[in-house]
Amino acid sequence: MIYKEPRNVHRRRIHLRIRKKISGTAERPRLSVYRSLKHIYAQLIDDQTGRTLVSASSAEKNSPVTYGGNVAAARAIGKLVAERARRKGITKVVFDRGGYRYHGRVKALAEAAREAGLEF
Repeated sequence: MIYKEPRNVHRRRIHLRIRKKISGTAERPRLSVYRSLKHIYAQLIDDQTGRTLVSASSAEKNSPVTYGGNVAAARAIGKLVAERARRKGITKVVFDRGGYRYHGRVKALAEAAREAGLEF
């Protein structure tokens, strides 16, 4: 019998492998992306202190989107997290794709954040 591990277990293993190599600081926080079927979330994290500096998600009450499971919503959240970061004086970040492929919603969020002024 062939055992196949669940998709999320595989993604978490990839994410841990990525996290060995990158970490965020106060000057250059980590832009972490998480996507579920209905929503997309982005956080800027200072790993040295373990604090979330800025966050944005499609699940917020005053979110610019109603449904977060598409590329348009990912673009809106990427732009929103970049605007909030710039208000706090953050311009440079390290991108953490969270074990997901750099494709679709993850790519749209990253490109929108870049267009809105974040450098990574």
